[in-house]
Amino acid sequence: MKKVLLLGSSGSIGTSTENCIRRNPEEYQLVGISVNRSIEKAIAQIDEFSPEALVIGEEQAYTAFPHQQYKQTNLYYGVEGLRQITRELDYDILVNALVGSVGFEPTLEALKRGKTVALANKESLVVGGELIEDVLATHGGILLPVDSEHSAISQCLNGEDPATIESMTITASGGPFRTLPQEEFSRITVENALKHPTWEMGAKITIDSSTLMNKGFEVMEAHHLFSIPYDKISVVVHPQSIIHSMVTFHDGSVMAQCGLPDMELPIQYALSYPQRLPMDTPRLNLATVGTLSFEKPDLDRFPCLQHCIDAGKTGGTLPTVLNAANEEAVTLFLEKRIAYTDIERIIGNELAAHTPAPLSSVDTLMSVDKETRTRIRRSYCGREA
Repeated sequence: MKKVLLLGSSGSIGTSTENCIRRNPEEYQLVGISVNRSIEKAIAQIDEFSPEALVIGEEQAYTAFPHQQYKQTNLYYGVEGLRQITRELDYDILVNALVGSVGFEPTLEALKRGKTVALANKESLVVGGELIEDVLATHGGILLPVDSEHSAISQCLNGEDPATIESMTITASGGPFRTLPQEEFSRITVENALKHPTWEMGAKITIDSSTLMNKGFEVMEAHHLFSIPYDKISVVVHPQSIIHSMVTFHDGSVMAQCGLPDMELPIQYALSYPQRLPMDTPRLNLATVGTLSFEKPDLDRFPCLQHCIDAGKTGGTLPTVLNAANEEAVTLFLEKRIAYTDIERIIGNELAAHTPAPLSSVDTLMSVDKETRTRIRRSYCGREA
């Protein structure tokens, strides 16, 4: 039985992971969870799964949690609590479903212990991919993708010689504004942007999907996960979201992984790896789907995708700036402080103003991250991040 530490247990990935564990009680034991402020969700999970430990991110929620009623659960607080639980708890696999760069250090700490990490937190590799690659090389942990696109690539590569890989293609639904004229982007509201055509996700990743920033992050992830140059990774818009990714081999063969959009499949695949457990879910019927269509992404309308590729190629501290600027800009948009089109403008300005330096340590990463956030928050809120 695998002991599972689930960080970000109240979000959509956390809930889907919970379903996988519930479906296979003989395979998995949930030993630790984390929430930001959703203490009702945490209490329900404690009542059902009896985890040994809980991290609560927000101070107010931490104070409100009924400590006396749940004395059997070790309680941790904040970012330091995430570090502690990842360093100290006895677990076999970490499912990192945290949102944002706060997920980086738990990923790093788990891999330093030689643990298996099922990674849904894109930002871990976006901001610190170079550092994570170093830790993997020296500590022997295992990094498994949870994103449907990278899970698809992983499945296509299973048993294949890496030397035979010619290129990889990541698919994108295109988001809610795929066909919207660019001149109407300035009128996009928060409510418009939170309506994704395919997936049900949290607010931040839904906005990232609408700008194609999320897809750019996935290109950066693929580079680090599969040690493939950026020039050999492409993105194609596929509105039906049936083909999740493709790999082209040096003989011209193309292998694709297909399936109905359902995040529980890649989550369960990562949890059960290297096995494949059964799932009682609707099956893909291509005759019912009818048509699969593809088109190039419009980089003029969605420049965030190109920002990611350029930042990834440059490397060093530039991806950290990219991510911090994006997180702050998306937060400002969700708070209705800026227009939708300001998201890309803020990111572009921060990238242009930054002089990249080598990513020599976690301290360097954290310093650049804080400086970027502080600069943006001072400009738009009159306060530090």
